[in-house]
Amino acid sequence: MPISQWSPQQLQQNLLDNKHLLLLDVREGNEFAYARIEGSLNIPLGQIPGRVDELDTERDIAVICHHGIRSQQACQYLQQVGFVRLYNLKGGIDAWSVVCDPAVPRY
Repeated sequence: MPISQWSPQQLQQNLLDNKHLLLLDVREGNEFAYARIEGSLNIPLGQIPGRVDELDTERDIAVICHHGIRSQQACQYLQQVGFVRLYNLKGGIDAWSVVCDPAVPRY
């Protein structure tokens, strides 16, 4: 089943509508420290397999990275291990900064 792709605007709307939406940021710690969407959980892509038990399979999860590539990989892995409510942020945090929140630094 294809993974849903959300535009920054769709993510922004879902953050307003869905108080239980988890933002999973799969960038490295230094990237996350520099620029992030407030309230995100940071688990770098390489740590996902070892930390998957920290995530709830019943929860909607929006996955974020810099441009949307690592987050897509994370979504594919999570789908393989049983997650179904996954949403990849198209364009990543860079697109979020341009479209939704210019206070988030670009890099």
